[in-house]
Amino acid sequence: MSKAAEELATAFGEADETVDLSGVIAKAWLALAFFWALGLTVFYQFITRYVFNDSAAWTEEIARYLLIATVFLGAVIGVAKNNHIQVDFFFRFMPTSVAHGISLLVDVLRIGFLGCASWMTWELMQKMGSYQMTIVNLPMNIVYSVVLLAFVLMTWRAVWIMRKHLRQGFSVLERPENN
Repeated sequence: MSKAAEELATAFGEADETVDLSGVIAKAWLALAFFWALGLTVFYQFITRYVFNDSAAWTEEIARYLLIATVFLGAVIGVAKNNHIQVDFFFRFMPTSVAHGISLLVDVLRIGFLGCASWMTWELMQKMGSYQMTIVNLPMNIVYSVVLLAFVLMTWRAVWIMRKHLRQGFSVLERPENN
């Protein structure tokens, strides 16, 4: 056996690192549960459609709603970690006071946007009333309640992040290496 092959073989024989899941937030576990439910629903749809040639009609609708829940809970995690896509290139060339003012404006606008989205989702839920899903006889407000919860959690985390930025005197836009 060659030297490279031996090194490769011994690399796989090394002890794995212990996995510590204690830092995983509850929202991530909930998003994972929705993701697995989505995967199982799509798998069931695949089996019924291509194996039994008799597709279960409800799977497409439920898969769509599970995907919505997964995406919105993932967005909550993105806000909580403050790692959504952001352009910090121009902040490197701005005077510190201007960069700080603009990053504060970004925090305020984010809170405003997420707060408005929360309110508008609530208003939509009120207007939907007892509207039912198309195929499954369940209220659509189940789906919108997950979206509302996600927007409220994102708003709360955005406020928390802004307070953190104010306490430390800079944001991740100003100093991306300190995130």
